[in-house]
Amino acid sequence: MPEIAWPATAAPLAGAASGPPAVVLDTNAVLDWLVFRHPCCAGWSACFAAGRARWIASAAMRVELAHVLARPALAAWRPEPAAVWAAWDRLAEMLDVAPPAGPAGRLRCTDPDDQKFIDLALARGARWLVSRDRAVLKLARRTRPLGLDVLTPQAWAAGRLAAADASPQSP
Repeated sequence: MPEIAWPATAAPLAGAASGPPAVVLDTNAVLDWLVFRHPCCAGWSACFAAGRARWIASAAMRVELAHVLARPALAAWRPEPAAVWAAWDRLAEMLDVAPPAGPAGRLRCTDPDDQKFIDLALARGARWLVSRDRAVLKLARRTRPLGLDVLTPQAWAAGRLAAADASPQSP
């Protein structure tokens, strides 16, 4: 499994905090990582713990994850809610969400339940929004000029963005 390579220098985005680049994970990406243990997500815990990226989330995202974890259909996977919440509490940076301003504020997802991920990513200057949801992914072309790359967990883990970046890579 290749480790995610992060740009050594990344230009701060509007609304972004200084420091490591931020990533928003939608509920399915969190499930892939912390419940299904998808191989492409294997390095995520180490990445966040080492501070190479900041996982940002909101209270609405936590509520949605709690709702999904309680669904009977997920029982076959035997999720460990205590482990999921421990990882969340240890690695997620909880932020308030103010609606994004300017062109970012006009971006609307066809699935209203997914708007919270887009709004947080744009309002807080996230570098990436990781999702498998088609309604979210189809916004990728429109978010890229705003500094936000929307991509699948596999694409993010493969480091496609870092491979395309000509800047030196951090250790």
